[in-house]
This record gives sequence, structure tokens and C-alpha cells, in this order.
Amino acid sequence: MSRKEAILNLREVLIKRRDALRRVLAGDLSSLKELRDQSSGDVVDAALDSVHDEISSQLAEVESQELARTETALERMREGHYGVCENCGTNIPMARLQALPYAVYCIKCQRDAEREGSTTNADADWSRLLDTPSHERDASISDMELDVS
Repeated sequence: MSRKEAILNLREVLIKRRDALRRVLAGDLSSLKELRDQSSGDVVDAALDSVHDEISSQLAEVESQELARTETALERMREGHYGVCENCGTNIPMARLQALPYAVYCIKCQRDAEREGSTTNADADWSRLLDTPSHERDASISDMELDVS
């Protein structure tokens, strides 16, 4: 199979993924609205609803970012730039594109960007995952409590 044929196959994959993400996000957003409109029974129900809302919101954010990357990849296809590293200009190997169809860097440039701390996901704020101040973030698994009831 030629590179051009493989890219056309990836186009179909990207379109299907884009459409699936749009459906999921539309469902997630409508279910979040429904959950907010419902009144909770007690404090425990309210806490569980809040946790569920937060998890759903974070998942929707991840899916939204993937949708944006997918749409960017489709735009790059339309412009004829798909499969070319944005940094060095070499062709991104098909194995990488099949594994990550919205990749914009070859593996070498991606590694370099990650080492330098500047990736396409540079706007991600991973510190929000923790509720503790930055000076208190060292924790071990033994520090965590699990409620299995």
C-alpha cells in the first residue's frame, strides 16, 4: 500500500473518530446539564453528584482536545501538509500516524519537544489534578486513604 493510500485510509479513520467524539461530547454536555438540574437527596448524594460532574467534565475536556487535534489533522490533509513534521519537515512514519493519526511531529522532534517541555499539549495544566498546594505535593500511596465501603 502506498503512502497516499494509507493517508486516505487514515482520513476515513479521522472522520469516524471526529464524528464519534462530536456525538460523545454532545451527550456528555447534555447529561451534565441534566445532572445539574436534578435536585440531590442528601449531602452524600450531592457529594457523589459533584464528583461525577467533575470526572465527566475532565473527560469531556480530554475528548474536546482530541477532537481539536483530529480536526487539525483533517485540515492539514486538505492543505496537503498531513504526515509532515511541523518542526523538521520530514515525513512522519506511517507506523506513527497509524498509532496516533493526529501526530504533528516525527518521533525525534516529539522527544526533543518533551525534553524541552514544549509540546503540542503545552497548555495542559496538570497541577489542577491535585488539590494541595505545590509545596505539599509529595505523596506516597501509603498517604492515601481509600473508602471501600
